[in-house]
Amino acid sequence: METLNNKMIEWRRHFHAHPEVSFQEFETANYIYEKLEAMNVYRLERLTPTSVIATLKGKEPGLTIALRADIDALPIFEEADVEFRSKVDGVMHACGHDTHATMLLGTAEILSTMQDQIKGTVKLIFQHAEELPPGGASELVAKGVMDDVDLVFGQHIFPMMPTGSITLYDGIMTAASDIFEIKLKGKGAHGSMPHLALDPIMSGAKIVSSVNALVSQRVNAFDHATISFGSFTAGNAPNIIPDSATLSGSVRTLNAEVRTQIEADIKAIVEHTSAMDHLEAEVIYTHGYAPIVNDEKAMHYVKAAALDVVGEAHIAQGQTMMVSEDFSAYLSKAPGAFFALGGGEAKDGYGYINHHPKFKVDEDAMMIGVRMFVSLIEQLLVK
Repeated sequence: METLNNKMIEWRRHFHAHPEVSFQEFETANYIYEKLEAMNVYRLERLTPTSVIATLKGKEPGLTIALRADIDALPIFEEADVEFRSKVDGVMHACGHDTHATMLLGTAEILSTMQDQIKGTVKLIFQHAEELPPGGASELVAKGVMDDVDLVFGQHIFPMMPTGSITLYDGIMTAASDIFEIKLKGKGAHGSMPHLALDPIMSGAKIVSSVNALVSQRVNAFDHATISFGSFTAGNAPNIIPDSATLSGSVRTLNAEVRTQIEADIKAIVEHTSAMDHLEAEVIYTHGYAPIVNDEKAMHYVKAAALDVVGEAHIAQGQTMMVSEDFSAYLSKAPGAFFALGGGEAKDGYGYINHHPKFKVDEDAMMIGVRMFVSLIEQLLVK
């Protein structure tokens, strides 16, 4: 295990120093392909230019189990105090996908020595573009990656959790995430003569206020939802009323009916507000990822793996998070489960959460992630 751990640290630091953003992971995918090819037991596929699928068939037929890792980085300037900082300006592995790719490679190396013990098939999915909707998972699903899969598992590393701890999520783990853009077209005027303008800022402010009231006024308190505006762009001078404005935001929901309702309500608010104020308006509404809903039986296997690998004292029960993840695309085709891996606590220097420029995790957690994946395969395919 020490030899493998050293390899994994080398792989992880290579990925971290050479990050690539969504749909641009060419060198990352090539590096993964080369490592897998050297193991000499996997059938390798490139269903997209920046993903790698590795299939290992055991000595006897059985279930097909998929394990997934995402491999893309984020458009962030790194500020973490690590010796292997990003060598690419403005791009950083700030969500731990470098460790995800490494853990799946480490799993691949161990499984490559177990082919004679496996009754069934293991499919390793090194997925591109988790960070950018519509995401790489849906693209791989459309290309048939899940057509023969019986169960699928994935994990995500998080700092601010004890190193190597496992957090389990029963049922709904993450939210659906959608984004919207609102374009308003009015008529500009001098700031001293607002009566001659059709002011898109005033209309935009009304829209922001009305949309933000939707959660409290239209959504049952038990059907968690959030709506956040992230930008409001209009004009460039204090004494000129602009002729246009653009607003954008995100919606996160756990309930499919609420998801549909909020979209309809936002469009209705924009339509009626713009009509009342005599403006032209356009709403561009983009559906993102569906919620992750963990399968009860799959979670049984995850819990058994966690008990085997870390013991009950290092297992936590998590609550639904309002973040989103495109692992849900795989779950639309087969049952499965997603769990969290602890990447270190704040007191030990791991106090910046995912997507922060100072994000970092404890590399000691990676072997726990590998052992979790291997334990799942042993339960399901090694008799």
